[in-house]
Amino acid sequence: MGSLTISNKVLDKYFGYLKSLDNSAKKNLIIKLTKSIEIKSKKAFDINSIFGAWEDDKSSDEIISEIKSSRIEKRNNPSLG
Repeated sequence: MGSLTISNKVLDKYFGYLKSLDNSAKKNLIIKLTKSIEIKSKKAFDINSIFGAWEDDKSSDEIISEIKSSRIEKRNNPSLG
C-alpha cells in the first residue's frame, strides 16, 4: 500500500477532531497507528513462482488458429449516425 503525505495544517485539523475522544479510544488509536508504522519483515521472494511452462492440451497449430480467428479488424468509421 502506498503512503499518503499530508501537511501539518491537515494534521492539525484531524487532531481537532480526535482530541475530544476519550482516553481509551485515544490509546486504541495510538496502538493502531504504532502497529501501522512498525517495520514488517518481508517474505523471501521466490523467483520460481513467476515463470513456468505453458500447459494446454491443444496443439500449437490449434492455438495459432484460435489466435488468428479471434482477431478483430479495426474499421475506420468516423460517423456513427
